[in-house]
Amino acid sequence: MKRLSFDTPTVMSLLTVLGMVLATAGTWPPAEGLAVLRWPGLALVYLAGGLPATGSALLALWRQHVLDIDLLMVVAAVAAAVVGAPFEGAVLLTLFSVSTTLEHQALGRARRAVEALMALRPETAFRRQADGSVLEVPAAELAVGDVVILRPGARVPADGVILLGRGGIDEANITGESMPVSKEPGQQVFEATVNLDGILEVEVARTIGDSTIARMIRLVTEAQEAKAPSERFSAWFGQRYTVAVLLGAALAFAVFYGVGRDWEQALYRAATLLVAASPCAIVISVPAAILSALSAAARGGVLFKGGGALETLAAVNIFAFDKTGTLTNGRAAVTRIVALDADECGFLSLLAGLEAHSEHHVAAAIRREAAARGIAPAHVVDVSARPSAGIVGSDALGVLWAGNLHLVRDMGASVDHARLRELTDSAETVVYLGRGPAVLGAVGVADEARASSAPALAALRAGGVRRIVMMTGDRRPVALRIGGQLGLAPDEIHAEMLPQDKVRHVGDLASGGTVAFVGDGVNDAAALARADVGIAMGAAGSDVALQAADVALLSEDMKKLADAQRLARRTAAIIRQNLVVAIGAMLVLVTGGLFFDLPLPLAVVGHEGGTVLVVLNGLRLLSDPIRRPVDRAASVRALEDGLATSPPVAATSPADTPV
Repeated sequence: MKRLSFDTPTVMSLLTVLGMVLATAGTWPPAEGLAVLRWPGLALVYLAGGLPATGSALLALWRQHVLDIDLLMVVAAVAAAVVGAPFEGAVLLTLFSVSTTLEHQALGRARRAVEALMALRPETAFRRQADGSVLEVPAAELAVGDVVILRPGARVPADGVILLGRGGIDEANITGESMPVSKEPGQQVFEATVNLDGILEVEVARTIGDSTIARMIRLVTEAQEAKAPSERFSAWFGQRYTVAVLLGAALAFAVFYGVGRDWEQALYRAATLLVAASPCAIVISVPAAILSALSAAARGGVLFKGGGALETLAAVNIFAFDKTGTLTNGRAAVTRIVALDADECGFLSLLAGLEAHSEHHVAAAIRREAAARGIAPAHVVDVSARPSAGIVGSDALGVLWAGNLHLVRDMGASVDHARLRELTDSAETVVYLGRGPAVLGAVGVADEARASSAPALAALRAGGVRRIVMMTGDRRPVALRIGGQLGLAPDEIHAEMLPQDKVRHVGDLASGGTVAFVGDGVNDAAALARADVGIAMGAAGSDVALQAADVALLSEDMKKLADAQRLARRTAAIIRQNLVVAIGAMLVLVTGGLFFDLPLPLAVVGHEGGTVLVVLNGLRLLSDPIRRPVDRAASVRALEDGLATSPPVAATSPADTPV
């Protein structure tokens, strides 16, 4: 059982319930000796249940010029007391206080779901000192550049980069991915993730205040404060409807009094209508669902920038995907090298020197190939990137460049060479290296589709997505090869596109429906901004990706995208359910108050019961399958398989690490 948070609203609610118990005991006919408790009990109910609501309503009216719905309940309770029915008014205040506390606790649970990640942070860390010794220090004292030692089973104390060692990391707390990730030197690790095996030396890259978890919590908190369109409408509607209810109750009093009821009966009926017509359930039905969905998504490794992004994703029927690093692994490998005027080693040294200044996935493949051959990158300076074309720099002999056919044309070069044509006609990504207008050679690089991409695209289609397209700056043979692996038709594949081409095409797609663009959040920032919903893939640890998109998938599991849209659509369905229940209950109660002698306590039970019901319905989203439990046994098996098939990497031994 979850512990109740005893804040001020909860305490006042408990006092209201206590007063109601005393008033009920004093009113119970068989217990004549307890009659003395009736009035003290009623007084406690009106004070504990009425004063806080009155104070908050008057404060909202004074500071924000907003008429709070709480005022309706207080007016109805006072009206009941004035006409000689203080017990009915006390019932109203008690149920209203209890339901308000339940809503407060429930929505607080939704808000606290992400903040619970804070409890996963380790309190201490083993920091390597300047003299080589290891000292246990508070994790909060770690600074950028410190080196910490991670033992098997330990949680990572701060975001960092592995310097030495290799092992499996369970990142489920951050990315929602149940399978462990095999990490090696040079790769990132994130705070609060778990080192499953091996001993790692990690250099701290971010302090705790700027860690991935801290940024997740900030983003989700901002998202929960940013109102979705439906939330803004319900708040707008609630304010105007509250005024209409007050005026309607006054008119009802005049009508009932005018048709022959005495003023007490007329006021009692007006108070009943006031309760029956109050829009509490309507106003709370939307945020109850939105907050729960945002929290569940964040715990599942998907960050929404607000309820607006959640609602828009539910309406998306066209998806556009970047290829490299999104639909593909982004772990490209050099397959062929064609050096025209030099030996392969010299050629690869020049190319690696240029690509050392690039973060592109293809550049990383070239650097890995040079490192594997023991080739040192050449010294290249004055390097600048040409988006979706390549990279340009210079060395002692002049201007160097590397890129695709767009850059070849820009540099006035030609690829009319038999050996180059073999690469050009292949289904590989080709990177040309040149000096001035002369092409020095080229390399072929191949990438493979992610294992999760095809199932994710199939799930999106099954969920009602009408159209899926792939966009890439790569050559069409390469794009067709990847698209074929994913089941995309040729007319759904767009190749050799520059950033402006992607933006223009996303705009064209928008004329046919609501469009989501999925990319890496860095090279595709313009297309992400142009789409109705921009989705960044694999955004954990990337500041640019987190800021560029409306939705950030922290893991590189494409199935999370299908899960996110399913959650968005489920949220939209629950909001509709809540509104139907809230409006339906209100219409029934108002009809009973106008045309039948609906008792005030029954109106209270119907009103507060409907409010609690929509809140509980919204909270169902907290247990959405996007938060799949981690299969530890499968994780360990996958890790062992990965370790068995990977080359060994040097790691510190326990003897070398005096922890």
